[in-house]
Amino acid sequence: MATLRTRWLLSMLLVNLPNCCTPTDPPTHPSLPECYFPCDEESCNVDIHCAWDPGPDPHFTTNYSLHWEPAISKGRYVNSQTSSSAVIVREDFANHGKIRVWVKAENLHGSFTSPVVDLNIADINKPPPPNIKLRQQKSIEIEWHSFCDELGFSEGACYVRNRIEADRVWLEYDSGLLRMHMIESPQPCTIYEIQVRCACATGLISDWSTIHRIKSTETDPLGKPDIWWDCGTSPASFNCALTWKNLAASQACSVLGYTVTRFYNNGTTVSITVESGGLCNKMQCHLNTSLKDVSSFNVSAFNTYGATEPSHLVMPVPGKEKNEQVIQLNMNEVNLTVSWDLPSQHTDNLKEYVVQYKQAGCPTGKGFDWIKVKKNQTVFFKGPFKKVTPFQVSLFSVSHSLEVHHLSSVIGYSLEGTPSRVRSFKVFPVAPTQVKLSWEPVPLFERNGVIQYYQIRLNRQNVYNVSATQHENKSFELKHLSPGQEYEVSIRAVTVAGPGANVTTKFKTEQDENFVHLIPAVLVPSLVFLLVVICILVLLCCCRGEKVCPLVTSCFCEKVPDPSNSHIFRQMKHQINDSLAWICIPVNEQHPNISMLEVVEIQPGAFMSSPEKTSDTDGLTRPILRDGCSQMDCQDDQSENAVLKQGGRTDHRYGRKEYSKMVDSDEERDKEEDRDDCWSSSDEEQLTSGYEKHFMPTASEILEA
Repeated sequence: MATLRTRWLLSMLLVNLPNCCTPTDPPTHPSLPECYFPCDEESCNVDIHCAWDPGPDPHFTTNYSLHWEPAISKGRYVNSQTSSSAVIVREDFANHGKIRVWVKAENLHGSFTSPVVDLNIADINKPPPPNIKLRQQKSIEIEWHSFCDELGFSEGACYVRNRIEADRVWLEYDSGLLRMHMIESPQPCTIYEIQVRCACATGLISDWSTIHRIKSTETDPLGKPDIWWDCGTSPASFNCALTWKNLAASQACSVLGYTVTRFYNNGTTVSITVESGGLCNKMQCHLNTSLKDVSSFNVSAFNTYGATEPSHLVMPVPGKEKNEQVIQLNMNEVNLTVSWDLPSQHTDNLKEYVVQYKQAGCPTGKGFDWIKVKKNQTVFFKGPFKKVTPFQVSLFSVSHSLEVHHLSSVIGYSLEGTPSRVRSFKVFPVAPTQVKLSWEPVPLFERNGVIQYYQIRLNRQNVYNVSATQHENKSFELKHLSPGQEYEVSIRAVTVAGPGANVTTKFKTEQDENFVHLIPAVLVPSLVFLLVVICILVLLCCCRGEKVCPLVTSCFCEKVPDPSNSHIFRQMKHQINDSLAWICIPVNEQHPNISMLEVVEIQPGAFMSSPEKTSDTDGLTRPILRDGCSQMDCQDDQSENAVLKQGGRTDHRYGRKEYSKMVDSDEERDKEEDRDDCWSSSDEEQLTSGYEKHFMPTASEILEA
């Protein structure tokens, strides 16, 4: 049911749609008709000419007709041929009296009639525009002649209007009965347009005359040059160029050049002349000279007639640059609107504000403009302004003493894009669970917009947004990390248009120092305990002899023969009974073999003091010296005595004496006897070498054992 109803409504709508959309408005309302007898320089026409404004163009063809009364024939009217004017010929109206006139418009959808106008036939004469003559000196003089006398009428009032050629607004003046007018102090070298119209004593006022044009003469330039400096994107820098705007046409017809005077801190003054065609374009001039040690400037314009008053500019006092965020920008490719809001204390002693913009990267004299205002807090600049291009807008205040203070700067874009990659992204360890990220801000020419924040992503999971309004050297700390673990971190800049490209790096956190120091903390006490035990064992070995710990002795003591070895046979008798005695034998020495020595009795007088050789019982022969000693034994005795005479030197490395210097009590006694007779007939003496005499036991000692 609902479907049928919907279809019916749609069908009705389609049927009535053409009628609904067809215009049915009646014709527009024409204005009141203006009727008069047109006159030339000699006479006036006898036909009445009427004109009106038909209004907006109607959608359908409209017919216009001019009606009047009283008429000679009742109901007479005339159809318009132009839709805005018509003529009532002399035969269709009375020669005197009054006449009522109106206009009627008709089309297929209706008609409309304008209000009625009452006309006095004697007062509708309309004189022609006056004839104008112009003269020029320092001012512009205008003279004209009306044709009232030629038409037989008295002179009436006249009106003059003028404007500069490029303007649309006319300035109108009532000259009364005078037939002249003067434009005082016209702008030099400026084209003026002038019109005049007059009325006679009776009748209507004439139409405006045709436009007459005249160019004013050249005079000395007026006003002062508007001077400032272009410091690029660093308002507090002294690497600037002095710049000024060309004088407007209203101030000078032509300027031959400018005189620039520099005043230095040491009192020196330097003046130079800058020609207009050299360092100037259509809008500005600039002077690329060093501003070092310059305190102020004077700039004046000149031509062949004279020069302007100089404009004075004081260099700002160096110091810490202010940057209060008080500027608001509204920027597109065509317009730049700058507004600001300052506390009342900033307006004290204020002469004017200076608002400037500078396109980043542009050379001096390009992409730069400024406006000086008194109290306004909103200014407008005309473009064009390039897309994704940074423009720095700065605000300055100038006091009545001409001191300049920089108040604020801000970067703006007509259209923003995504930024470039972040540079110098590095990771610095701080603790096992913490690292510091450091990076350089994106360069101004690569930002493509105002960076809102830097986005940091850890292991593609944790995301941190770092504000871009912090200090220029960007940094951020990652905390609560795991010691000794590898991580991946990335960073990118973000503008209103979106994020830029990622920069990724990997790092590994440090090991936990507490865990690393845990092993030494456990091992050191154990090692100390072990060393103490070793020291105790060494001391026991030193106190109780080698038998207690022979291995320690063999390791730490140099194997130097000891006099106690002369009684080695006494130790050997314990080999069987003592199970640990073998440990005391040095590992690098052979086990001594103890053999039973045969006691050989030597007959008395067997040795005589003869140089001949004798043979012993073993079949060995030795040369016998006069004193009864063999040559070998005497050499040994001499060597032994020589050692004793050297003061009994000891081995300083180990604190023990060499075996050649040590003898036991028995050997000392034997040596006392040998000094008297080396080869005595004692049964206990043997034919031995020096080593054997020192260490080997005698026959009596063997028997005693």
